[in-house]
Amino acid sequence: MAKVVKRRWRSEVGGTGLPRKDSRSCDYDAYVPDLLMGRRFFIEGEVAADVADAEAAVARLNAQATALVDTEALARILLRAEAVASSRIEGLEVGSRRLLRAEVVRGMAESESDVTAIDILNNIDAMVFAVASIGAGELITVNLLLDVHRRLLAGTRLEQHGGIVRQQQNWIGGSAYNPCSAVFVPPPPELVNDLLQDLCDFSCTDGLPAVAQAAIAHAQFESIHPFVDGNGRTGRALIHLILRRRGLALRALPPVSLVLATWARDYIDGLTLFRYLGSPTAPAAVDGLNTWIGRFASACTRSVTDATTYEKRVADLELEWRKRLGSVRANSGTDILLRILPGAPMMTAESAATLLGRTYKPAAAAIERLVEAGILRQVNVGRRNKAFEAPEVIDAFTALERQLASPEGDTRTSAPARFVPRRR
Repeated sequence: MAKVVKRRWRSEVGGTGLPRKDSRSCDYDAYVPDLLMGRRFFIEGEVAADVADAEAAVARLNAQATALVDTEALARILLRAEAVASSRIEGLEVGSRRLLRAEVVRGMAESESDVTAIDILNNIDAMVFAVASIGAGELITVNLLLDVHRRLLAGTRLEQHGGIVRQQQNWIGGSAYNPCSAVFVPPPPELVNDLLQDLCDFSCTDGLPAVAQAAIAHAQFESIHPFVDGNGRTGRALIHLILRRRGLALRALPPVSLVLATWARDYIDGLTLFRYLGSPTAPAAVDGLNTWIGRFASACTRSVTDATTYEKRVADLELEWRKRLGSVRANSGTDILLRILPGAPMMTAESAATLLGRTYKPAAAAIERLVEAGILRQVNVGRRNKAFEAPEVIDAFTALERQLASPEGDTRTSAPARFVPRRR
């Protein structure tokens, strides 16, 4: 039975000159969700159909994403899109070009002062680690989630909390000093470990469709809120751990967070409806569960539709590039670089050599040829360092972000529901 437990908050900041709402003590209700293991889930017919459509779309993206010669490039850029969007839900806003430049600077081992970019780059690193850590049928463990979280907070002001389950009460909304006016208060800290273990056990089951399982696990994770910070981003990484474990998204991630960021009000409302009180078989609990799963499934389907549009655009770009270049010898540095470029649209000669698996000289020669053809252009990053960007790829990615930010999928007729980069 899901319930709330009464707790007393005793203020330790009284007499510090803070407003009353920040310095007062109070009683508050902390939410304790039901365990997931052993619970029966009633998925209504129409919602089950939405889930089936979403699974078919994700499977199609993974099976048929062959327009790009190098499917790895598509996987890389979709993973980046997912990590950036997950960060954006948390209020971290950085344009594609600024983020790429920060990544290049970091690759040069220079000190990066862009704090927001560092947070988002950490999220990309955490997502890369997460999807590389799980394969079909493998276990999702508490330790794996802790490792993902540790990478998320690495090098930030909250690094000491990385990979550590909270030992204190946290809350969402209201005052930063107490939970008295909070919108939502997760379970007390002494219950978190058991709830987190139950969640991971549930994430390793196969009784539900993968998309429904991912939706439930994500909502449960956000309800537990097991960390001091970074819960949203870790919880959205869990979505992809489950989709990979179930064998549904082994090649390319559906950038579902880009859609959830656009549908932010429905996203938060869906998570709230998921948090019932009482029996999980009560009508309100069943309705809330189905509302959330249906919205999540629709977000998955929409994300695949727009990702497919992006894939086609980048495939067309590669064809245009090859026409500009004329003859390109198979498996030459130039040939491989063209295939890599969609997933790495900003690079140095050194990073290009690493991506190509060649020495510096052929990598520099390939870059020079692409610069001459107008495919790459030189930019300065860091302290007078030279890098090269593919502006058409960055523009295509910006168009994808704008498309996914529009409730109707077209910013020309349906204005973005959130901040998006401008068109060039």
